[in-house]
Amino acid sequence: MGLNQTPGAERLHIGIFGRRNAGKSSVINALTGQDLAIVSDTKGTTTDPVQKSMELLPLGPVVMIDTPGIDDVGALGQERIRRAYRVLNKTDIALLVVDAEQGMSPEDEALQKRIEEKNIPYLIVYNKADLAGAPVTDDRSIAVSATTGAGIFELKERIGKLVPEENQDRYLVRDLLKPGDVVILVVPIDASAPKGRLILPQQQVIRDILEAGAQALVVQDDQLESALAALREPPRLVVTDSQVFGKVSKIVPAEVPLTSFSILMARYKGNLQPFLAGLHAIETLKDGDTILISEACTHHRQCEDIGTVKIPRWLESFTQKKIHFETSSGTDFPLDLTPYHMILHCGGCMITEREMQYRLRCAADQNVPIINYGMAIAYMNGILKRSLEPFSDLKELL
Repeated sequence: MGLNQTPGAERLHIGIFGRRNAGKSSVINALTGQDLAIVSDTKGTTTDPVQKSMELLPLGPVVMIDTPGIDDVGALGQERIRRAYRVLNKTDIALLVVDAEQGMSPEDEALQKRIEEKNIPYLIVYNKADLAGAPVTDDRSIAVSATTGAGIFELKERIGKLVPEENQDRYLVRDLLKPGDVVILVVPIDASAPKGRLILPQQQVIRDILEAGAQALVVQDDQLESALAALREPPRLVVTDSQVFGKVSKIVPAEVPLTSFSILMARYKGNLQPFLAGLHAIETLKDGDTILISEACTHHRQCEDIGTVKIPRWLESFTQKKIHFETSSGTDFPLDLTPYHMILHCGGCMITEREMQYRLRCAADQNVPIINYGMAIAYMNGILKRSLEPFSDLKELL
C-alpha cells in the first residue's frame, strides 16, 4: 500500500455480479474510464473475483470487485459461483448486471434474493440497452450501455446515493482525547515486526491522535519506563501492542488508562461486546479441544509469530490443557465452524466492517465463541477490566 493510499478495509467495496457475458467487466471499465477488467465475447473470462482499489468520482476511494458469472457450469464453475457469492460478505454496494436483451434469469433472481437477505444496498444494471431498447426501470434498477456510455453518469450518481451513512461518532481513539493530551504508543520492534514500517492499526491510531489535536509518543517496550519518567504529567492514555500487554501493565501506573491496538480496532468496528461475551470459553477449554486462530491478513510467519506461536503457548500455559490449533488467514474463513471450541481472531484491520460482522454472525449462528487477540491476552494477564475501562459504554459489562 502506498504511503498516501486509503487502506483497503476503509474503502467502499462495490461488488459487480451477474451472468457470464452480461457485461460486468464492460460496466466496470465504463464506470472507471479505464481498462481495469478484461472484456471478451468468450463466456467465463473472469474466473476468480478480481478487485482493484481506485478513486471513483464522486464517491472517492473504492474497491471494485469483478466476479465470475453466476451461471457458470461444471464442477469448476460451481466453485466459481461459490466464490462470487462469498464476495457478498465484504460488499458494501452490489451491482447486479443483467443483459437487457435477455432480462432477469433465475440465477439473477436468486442472487438478488441473497443480496436482500444480507441487507446490502444494490442496483440492477440493465446493460446493452443500446441493443435492446431501454427497459422499464425503477428505483432499484437503471438502464445503461457500457459500449456507448449512455446512463453511466447517472449510474455513478445512483451509486453515490446508496453509500451507507457513516457513523460520525465512530473513532479509534479520537473521542477519548482532547487537544494537547499525550498518548504513549508502545510498539515492539522484534523478529515478528514488519521491516521498515508500522502495521496498519498503529498508523491509523497515530493519525486519529493527530486529528484530535493530541500528541503521540511512540516508544518500544524497553523505552516505556524512561518515557513515562520524562513526562511532566502522566499521559492521557497508553496503547500497547497486545503481545507485550503483561509487561506494559506492570510498568504503567494503575491510574493511567491502558488498552491495546487490537482492542481499539475491535471497538472501531463495533465488535467489543460479542468478543467480550466469548471470553468465557477460555475457562471451559479441555484437553483435545480445537481452537481456530483466524487472521484477516496473509503474511510470512516468523519464528515468534503471535498467531501461530505466542498465543498457543500462552493459552496452554494459562489453561494447563493440551489444545489443538488450526489457522486461517486472509479471506479463507471456514464455513463450518462446528469443529472448534472457540475462535481467536486478530484485530481485523485488513477486512471491511461488513466482512468482520459476517464472521461474527457465522460464529453466533453455529454457537462458537469468538474472541479478539487483545482481549484474550488481557484476560490471560488478569488485566481485562483495566484494558476496557477507557471505554465508558462498556462499564456496565465489566
